[in-house]
Amino acid sequence: MRLDWLIARPIAHRGLHDAAAGVIENTASAFAAAIAGGYAIECDLQVSADGEAMVHHDAALGRLTEGGGRLADKSAAALQAVGFKATSDRMLTLGELCDLVAGRATLAVELKSHFDGDLRLVERCAAVLAHYQGPIAVKSFDPAFVATFRHKAPSLTRGIVAERYYRHSEWQRLTQAQRRSMAHLLHWPRTRPHFVAYAAKDLPAAPCWVAHKVLGLPLLAWTVRNDEERRHALRFADQVIFEGFRA
Repeated sequence: MRLDWLIARPIAHRGLHDAAAGVIENTASAFAAAIAGGYAIECDLQVSADGEAMVHHDAALGRLTEGGGRLADKSAAALQAVGFKATSDRMLTLGELCDLVAGRATLAVELKSHFDGDLRLVERCAAVLAHYQGPIAVKSFDPAFVATFRHKAPSLTRGIVAERYYRHSEWQRLTQAQRRSMAHLLHWPRTRPHFVAYAAKDLPAAPCWVAHKVLGLPLLAWTVRNDEERRHALRFADQVIFEGFRA
């Protein structure tokens, strides 16, 4: 599978956002800005109570939006009505995102997992993307998500997101064995990703070298926040996922 389209342009993390200018991450405004700037687009998906794929990074409302509560406890219709603070943007579904982008930029969509065995987000994503004609790749930290996507939509481009140490509090629910498997890509036989997205701060890394140089898979570096980090990342990776500056 040739993936030149995936690494052709720098990838704007959660869209080309700038909160100071009123352009909030993972919104239509951020995605439109990325398209206008000639960038590819990265974004996040969370599942709603009724199984819809919603474009949002956080598992709960409140950091960037009005209101509060877990997305997984609210319907898609309720989430679409939620406003982002100090903007006119509303939360998008994956289908609405696809309609907005309409093939004008590469999409790299991250499926956010709670590592609880709930696969509805994968199933909904596969169903929506079966009808999308533009360049798109799906990725996740969760090997179970990637393995399921492999079986649900084998022809669609899939990738694994990883880092070396998994020290953030969000990973506390995982066992040491799970973290080791994820860091070293030991799940490979069941996930068979088409590309790897690895933490830029952790490059170089032996698993990435094997995937990139031996298996020939594209390597993306996340999240790059300045020119110095960009130069370092591109010593090892094919392309960067960036924010906070223009790569």
